[in-house]
Amino acid sequence: MAKQRPVSRPKNLNLLSIRLPINALVSILHRVSGFLLFLVLPLLLWSLQQSLQSAAGFEQVRALLAHPFAKLILLSLAWAFFHHFLAGLRHLAMDVHWGTGLTSARFTSKLVLIGGLLLTLLLALQIC
Repeated sequence: MAKQRPVSRPKNLNLLSIRLPINALVSILHRVSGFLLFLVLPLLLWSLQQSLQSAAGFEQVRALLAHPFAKLILLSLAWAFFHHFLAGLRHLAMDVHWGTGLTSARFTSKLVLIGGLLLTLLLALQIC
């Protein structure tokens, strides 16, 4: 019977302690933001319907969105939208082989992260 060599396996499978490359982080956040936007779509459509139905419905939605917790949720959704949009543009550019090198991929990943946060901050300054 031949002696088998031991298989080299990773020693640390704790996903919270593994340091992901920035490209992987942007890709994962792109999926998370798309899922988040998909989940809240029915709520957004309901609030649009309520606000267009009558003046009282509009005032109800307006009062609901004036609450600080609602503003925090809206800012989270705004970040999800901005990040998903910018990461989607990045993916489209990579589909036509622009920015596929390691250096440019890292740079565009940083641009997506910073751009999403800056756009969210600008919106936060407008609504608060």
